[in-house]
Amino acid sequence: MQNISSYDFTGKKAIVRVDFNVPLNENFEITDDTRIRAAIPTLKKVLEKGGSLIIMSHLGRPKGVTEKYSLKHIIYRIEELLGTKIQFADDCMKASQTAAALKPGEVLLLENLRFYAEEEGKPRGLAEDATDEEKKAAKSAVKESQKAFVKTLASYADCYINDAFGTAHRAHGSTALIAQYFPNDKMFGYVMEGEIKAIDKALGDPARPLTAIIGGAKVSSKIGIIEHLLGLVDNLVIGGGMVYTFMKAQGGKIGSSLCEDDQMDVALNIMAKAKEKGVKILLTDDVVAADSFSNDAKTIICPSNDIPDGFEGMDAAPSSVEEIKAVIMASKTILWNGPIGVFEMPNFAVGTNAIAETLKKATEQSAFTLVGGGDSVAAVTQMGYADKVSYVSTGGGAMLEYLEGKVLPGIAAIRE
Repeated sequence: MQNISSYDFTGKKAIVRVDFNVPLNENFEITDDTRIRAAIPTLKKVLEKGGSLIIMSHLGRPKGVTEKYSLKHIIYRIEELLGTKIQFADDCMKASQTAAALKPGEVLLLENLRFYAEEEGKPRGLAEDATDEEKKAAKSAVKESQKAFVKTLASYADCYINDAFGTAHRAHGSTALIAQYFPNDKMFGYVMEGEIKAIDKALGDPARPLTAIIGGAKVSSKIGIIEHLLGLVDNLVIGGGMVYTFMKAQGGKIGSSLCEDDQMDVALNIMAKAKEKGVKILLTDDVVAADSFSNDAKTIICPSNDIPDGFEGMDAAPSSVEEIKAVIMASKTILWNGPIGVFEMPNFAVGTNAIAETLKKATEQSAFTLVGGGDSVAAVTQMGYADKVSYVSTGGGAMLEYLEGKVLPGIAAIRE
């Protein structure tokens, strides 16, 4: 494993896996270029050190060649940020000659990797009534052709850089398998380095007290993270729709609030484990409840274990928000994943926005603050605090799996 800061790129072609899976509107205009901007330091490093670039990424979830998901739509923005002209290969498997002709300082962007089933290693076009044998045969066939797919991509370059943390949890051709062709010339890009260092700092040897704030709708989607964190944190704040499963499990009345009845035993088990490990669990005891799932609904403030019929919990109430803020300000390391209210509706984003504001203040007082997860990231970004906290993860699913303690294929492939 090499280090991007010290590697000699002089005269070498670097194939770089980035995560340029950015949102586009109906006119194919980029509506959020965060992921592109994040990869620019890695790309510039190669060029500044005398190398040439072959950039590869996916966009969306196409089932074959699809105009909507062509990477040609984002070339203009990469050129603006990178400050150089970019060549484009409209078929990632037919770029040998163009790649071979690249000179130091030149850049080639490959078309969407997922136009080929071999990137994900999943068969396509199977009939709905396909038998198990047919499915097995199709999967075997695409896995076999995946080897040729990966070998072709690897043949374009002298070294490999993985800078796509957002796809590090996928054992895809360009994120994990390709690394084997560069046993002595593979490395992380700056995005990957930053993500790994930030999470390891938060959970590996953190300054204490360590507090994790886990929000979101469902216990079932966060159980792995919560159970892993119970062995690491001092305080665990649970918010969002998950709270009502915990409250009902303890005999509370939750009105028409979201609840996973099949997860109530899990909730009770989590609380028992927390007590056993000496972890303080903080649930949002008071909530803002509404008589309909609407921004303009009638609202009341009530205990989260005594919500009237016809009302559902939508956000943390001011008293609960103040309690969470106090825990944050008393902590030295804070990890935040998931909103504590229906963040999509302005009237119920108050609690989530208050956490973003408090994390900014905690960071100013030298706490290490790590934010990850779609709505959490959206909150700090919309409030202009993305650069006011210690680290904002772009990882999504990859961050969630890393927080669960899982080995991510994209990371393991570089470290092997």
